[in-house]
Amino acid sequence: MVTSFPITDSSTVLLVGTDDWLTRFAATLESRTDATVRTVGTKVEALEMVRERTTDCLISEYVLEEATGLELLRDIRTETRTLPVLLCTAAGSETLASEAIKAGVTDYVALTDPIEQTADDLIERTERAIRTVQRSATKQERARQFDAMFNDSRTATWVLDLDGSLARVNETAREMVEADVETIVGEPFWTLPWWAAPDSTNADVQQIVENGLGGKLGNAVVTQPPHVEDPRVIDLSVHPVENECGDIVSIVVEGVDITARVDLERDLRQSEELHRVTLNNMTDTVLITNEDGEYTYVCPNVHFIFGYTAEEIHEQRTIDDLLGADLFDRKELAEDGVLKNIETTATDKAGREHTLLVNVREVSIQDGTLLFSCRDITKRKQREEALATLQETARDFLYAETHQEIAQHVVDGTPGVLDLDASAVYLFDADANELQPAARSATMKELNGPLPIVHADGETLPSYSFVEDEALFFDDVHGADRLENRATDLRSTAYIPLGNHGVFVAGSDRVGVFDDVARELADLLAATAEAALDRVTRESRLRKQDRTLQEQNEQLTALNRINETIREIDQALVQAETREEIDHTVCERLTGEDRFWFAWIGTIDRITDTVEPRAWAGNEQGYLDSQSFAIGEPGAEPAGQTAATGDVTMVTNVAARLREDPWRKAALARDYLSVLSIPLVYNDLTYGVLTVYAPRQGAFDDTTKAVLAELGETIASALSAIERKNALLTTSMTRVEFDIDDSSFILSRLAQDSECTLSYQGGVQQSTEGSYVFVTVDDGAVTAVADAASKLVGVDEVQQISVDGEEGVLRLRLTQPFLALELADHGAVFREATTDQTSTTLIIDIPDGIDVRTITQLVRDTFSTVELRSKQALDQSLERDLYSKFLEKLTSRQLEVIQTAYYSGFFESPRENTGEDVAETLGISPPAFYKHSRTVQRKLFETLFEENNVSIP
Repeated sequence: MVTSFPITDSSTVLLVGTDDWLTRFAATLESRTDATVRTVGTKVEALEMVRERTTDCLISEYVLEEATGLELLRDIRTETRTLPVLLCTAAGSETLASEAIKAGVTDYVALTDPIEQTADDLIERTERAIRTVQRSATKQERARQFDAMFNDSRTATWVLDLDGSLARVNETAREMVEADVETIVGEPFWTLPWWAAPDSTNADVQQIVENGLGGKLGNAVVTQPPHVEDPRVIDLSVHPVENECGDIVSIVVEGVDITARVDLERDLRQSEELHRVTLNNMTDTVLITNEDGEYTYVCPNVHFIFGYTAEEIHEQRTIDDLLGADLFDRKELAEDGVLKNIETTATDKAGREHTLLVNVREVSIQDGTLLFSCRDITKRKQREEALATLQETARDFLYAETHQEIAQHVVDGTPGVLDLDASAVYLFDADANELQPAARSATMKELNGPLPIVHADGETLPSYSFVEDEALFFDDVHGADRLENRATDLRSTAYIPLGNHGVFVAGSDRVGVFDDVARELADLLAATAEAALDRVTRESRLRKQDRTLQEQNEQLTALNRINETIREIDQALVQAETREEIDHTVCERLTGEDRFWFAWIGTIDRITDTVEPRAWAGNEQGYLDSQSFAIGEPGAEPAGQTAATGDVTMVTNVAARLREDPWRKAALARDYLSVLSIPLVYNDLTYGVLTVYAPRQGAFDDTTKAVLAELGETIASALSAIERKNALLTTSMTRVEFDIDDSSFILSRLAQDSECTLSYQGGVQQSTEGSYVFVTVDDGAVTAVADAASKLVGVDEVQQISVDGEEGVLRLRLTQPFLALELADHGAVFREATTDQTSTTLIIDIPDGIDVRTITQLVRDTFSTVELRSKQALDQSLERDLYSKFLEKLTSRQLEVIQTAYYSGFFESPRENTGEDVAETLGISPPAFYKHSRTVQRKLFETLFEENNVSIP
């Protein structure tokens, strides 16, 4: 049986000594093993050999030259404790063996019979010694390695007992948690704070520990729980530790902080995802080719522009098939390294042409040398062309003068701007509150039919867009709730409000044509149209304002001329002495300096019901002789209409009813194109009719009408003043007596309520407080009459002036002007009024020069029932003259005071009322009363004795 010595075969054995047995053993060792055998004779040589060369085992005899094997052993142990040393001796003893062991011998061999000592035994001892030393060295090395690994600052290490509880932990692991590690030693590893919250368990950690206890390696990536500040990601690996018998004695868990790696991997994944998403979704397409134009890389988003997939692009031969040959100059690219913004045209998979901007760059990426970056500018080119068309349309807008023209320009410009043939414009009619079709294209009519008028109530799509001021875009308008025409062939449709002007409609029979560019262009077209419509509206408003201002200036000029004429007439009226002078002055001034063509004044004759001309001026040419100015007949001349109605008659266009009214022919023959007829009325009395003719239509407007109407009142007032003046100067008059029956007459109502007889014999006064009338009570209790008067609405105040039994005088303040004042305005004198319970008699004096019929008509217009009892001619030259002169000298207050004193019986003897009583009645002081009384008496005597030279016979 051949014994194998694997350790010795690969070892170096040093033999020290000179004995013959040692030489023979060296030969046997070399023949029996593959060991390297070296032989030295002295201690010094042995030490040099140990120091200079690698020696795995030293075998020495005890007796050496100049030394012993024991001394050699001691010197060797000062150098190394691990070198196996076998000490062999034939003369050994226990003492020597003990010293050898004490010196650190590996094996002590007593050679009792060296010659007979078998080589096998010594070789086995050598094998065992080398093996023991190597095993010990291995353990030490492993211990050093474990310590190095355990204390590695990059790795956290935990040592677990066989029940999985923590036994030991390195410093790196300690730094991962804030907990006191000493307090958690002995706790189950899967419940520790590195990966578990308090009172919880990490199942993944528990599983790998159980695997380790079963002799299996385990691995798990664990993220620390949220309660740990700055949680980390730890890669745990479990290694079971076995003894020499193969039994597991502990578990070592190593943890590496891979947080940074995880973050990096996450960032890389995100970066890869971003790169992938970017390439897939960016609008630019990147292609890489070799020098022959063959594709080495195709961007995944190539379909965005070309419609092909990346695989389909690879199947094409070269990039020339896609972008065209001779796209760029290779020499120029070599010089510059990059060529930018090369514009070219490419056709996509569907046959649509695209305008591209291509950048070409030299690269070195795998097998690719040319990088092509393609950008689709088709929409931009279309937008540029559309904007150019829009600019032309905007220029057309500048020359448009009406909303209708702009609407038509919008429709005409839509195909060039939006590439849509169906369009229309609705314009808003504010008066009708409707959107009315103003312009439409032929295609719009074909696809949609006639466009109806749309009420602005928000119910239909164009109405809703206008009312809500909201642009509406539909990929398919058939899905809209407010679509009114369900039979329309329109699909993609836009409704865009044009401000307050209307709505722009554009559409197509295709679905989804309104992309972002189309919507933007549609909004721009609508905004441009709206601005143009605003401009036209402003200009129209300005033109209207200019026309209005021009008309107002013309009216103002005409009004100034009229006012100038009226001022001239007013000055002439002040200076006029007679009625005829007033009539002729008015007519001449109105027609002077071509102000009006013709003017005349006529008197109303109630007997013949005609207007009789009494004064005229201007281009008459027989007009007055050719007409009969009947009052109230159908189609009567304006003068006759005014006489019938008492209102101003204005005819702005004489030719309007040429065949219906006969007078119009004669007027047109004399160039009378417009007419204004004005009643001359003052205090409800008519003094005639003034009629004015102009040589142009519309010469009279409302302002002129109002001004000339006021002129008519002024003329009538002047005529009334002339009559009053003439009445004061004349001594001849007509006394007229009337019987009236009208309970509205204040004296008649008071006599009926009081059952007495009342009389008025003059004394009416007009003040700012009302009309004062003195009334004599003849056959009734004055107190009862005063009480009845105070209850009448027409009486504001009642004062008893004098009382004599059942007779007396009352002063009444009336709420309305008394008849005497109105008669006085027309020159007549209200002399007397007597009334009882059944009848009332009025006596009025009418001076010559005043038409008795006028005064009679005034009385008839005032009372409901009037009967003329008598007329009597009177001559009161002296009386009238003295009375007038006396009244002219008195003030209204003086006349009131003296009348009150007279009716109070102040001048009776004995006096019925004292001056103090009269003063109290008048509400003045006694001295003031006496002063007024003396003044009036002095003026009376002055009139009697001095101005008229009256002498006493």
